[in-house]
Amino acid sequence: MLGSNHIRVRCSDGVTRLGRIKGTIKKRVWIREGDILVVTPWDFQDDKCDIVYRYTTPQVDWLRSHKYL
Repeated sequence: MLGSNHIRVRCSDGVTRLGRIKGTIKKRVWIREGDILVVTPWDFQDDKCDIVYRYTTPQVDWLRSHKYL
């Protein structure tokens, strides 16, 4: 967490990006270190992204049991 709705995200493609927590997620979902997120990289700046979704613990367990992670 970097403050001001920004977070440092390590993506599966090996790039560390600066993520922005969008307003629709900001009020409803708490994001902690170690969470699995869905992000969309920006088209014009590859080192930045928007956070779209955070998986809950049961969802992460299901993804791991079905070999998606």
